[in-house]
Amino acid sequence: MSLPKPYYEDAAVTIYHGDCRAILPGLTFDAVVTDPPYGVAHDTNYKRFGTTTNRDWGSPIVGDDEPFDPTPWLQYPCVMFGANYYADKLPLGRWIVWDKRDGVTPMLMADAEMAWHNLSGRAVQLFQWTWNGFQRQGERGTAHDPTQKPIALMKWVLETYVPTGVILDPFMGSGTTLRAAKDLGRKAIGIEIEERYCEIAAQRMGQEVLDLGMAA
Repeated sequence: MSLPKPYYEDAAVTIYHGDCRAILPGLTFDAVVTDPPYGVAHDTNYKRFGTTTNRDWGSPIVGDDEPFDPTPWLQYPCVMFGANYYADKLPLGRWIVWDKRDGVTPMLMADAEMAWHNLSGRAVQLFQWTWNGFQRQGERGTAHDPTQKPIALMKWVLETYVPTGVILDPFMGSGTTLRAAKDLGRKAIGIEIEERYCEIAAQRMGQEVLDLGMAA
């Protein structure tokens, strides 16, 4: 199968704009690390919380209005966020819990997020990184997409569970997994169905290695 022309490409990262189901057969990679649509019709109008720092993202997440089927990805080594929403479709595996409060900050939404994986490791492992609006342990002032994950979280996932090989993120969003891989000197492929996020991700890939220190 011939692949479409990449939306963006450099020595580390390749981005494709399109439906991952159509592009997947032509790809070669070693593991999937992704944050797919959960099938929960997530309300992306964060102004409903009534704070001046929240925004309305303008449109729902593509594919989030129907149940997510993880089956196509289970044949690969994979880490999938939001898996508590489709756990009934998953085999026995292991779990990551991202503590977004880090025991301190009251949250407007969930105190933590969960990811399922079929890789080696402990049955449940915790990662603590504050991420609540502008109350962030790093990357303050960034808002790339409504379900954005910290680069620090995705770097930890890659270093802990997928320390080698090419990474595929078939639901790339604004490209956090790819940015984390690139910062680690890794190769990664991203696919995104919404062109606006392909453009954001391409811009992020063009930046220098990001400083993820715990800025004051």
